[in-house]
Amino acid sequence: MILSTSATHIINDMLQGELAATETYQQALAQVGKEPGADDLRGVHVEHREAANRLRRFVRDLGGEPSQSSQTWGAFAKAVEGVAKLFGNTAALKALKTGEERGAANYQQALTNEHLPAEFIEYLRASLLPQTRAHIEVLDRILQSASSS
Repeated sequence: MILSTSATHIINDMLQGELAATETYQQALAQVGKEPGADDLRGVHVEHREAANRLRRFVRDLGGEPSQSSQTWGAFAKAVEGVAKLFGNTAALKALKTGEERGAANYQQALTNEHLPAEFIEYLRASLLPQTRAHIEVLDRILQSASSS
């Protein structure tokens, strides 16, 4: 299935976001160790890695070359690492939540993009968007738990 380069560009952009999320969660996990919520963060990290792999396949199926790095999204990952070192885990968790909210907004907006194939739109609707919203809920729960301790 070969579609417009616009579709591959859009999906590659999402792939870069997932790669940045993977990097960011990896860095956050190095900071949280065995603290409450660490297992939840590991699960979210795995889901981002799986989403990146799925997005790579979509780009290849469209005849494109998948991004290999987070590129500009990687700056977000570096910022989270710096914030975590300076201000502790709560600030890092809030930064992770901001990243998830940005991802959810991007996915929501993409649902109406006519350049994207129907199969990809269905993947967004059935998997990526609900998963990202669930990540926000996980982070909210961890933040709530951290603020009450």
